[in-house]
Formats: sequence, C-alpha cells, structure tokens
Amino acid sequence: MKNLNKILTEITQLTNTIETKYPELYRDLDENPMTIPSNNHPQMDKKIMEEYLDSLKQLLEHYLQEEKIRKNTL
Repeated sequence: MKNLNKILTEITQLTNTIETKYPELYRDLDENPMTIPSNNHPQMDKKIMEEYLDSLKQLLEHYLQEEKIRKNTL
C-alpha cells in the first residue's frame, strides 16, 4: 500500500507531465468534475487522493487513446 506522501508525489509528477507534454489536456483539468470538491470542507484523506490519482491516470490514458485514433484517421 502506498502512503499519502507517495500518492501526493505521484499526483504532482503526473500533473507536471500533463502540463508539459499535453498542455491542451492540462487546461481541461480545471473543468474536470473530479477536481471540484462537492462539499464546502472536503476531507482529503488517502482514499480520496488515490481516487484522484486514478482519475488523472484514466484521463491521460483516454486522451492518449483518442489522440491515437485521431492521428490514424488523418
């Protein structure tokens, strides 16, 4: 199991990768519902941060798949 510090490090690294390699995707992170807490004082525990990390990974994976499809159809 990962500790919270490792999860936060992975989130930071992945976010930096998205920002530098895929700036068009990075701009959309602010609009992603997964990044917007649904209550006024959200608890940011390990489980929530793991879910957020997973959502970032899925978002990037989906984006890369879409880009591959788009490039193959051109």
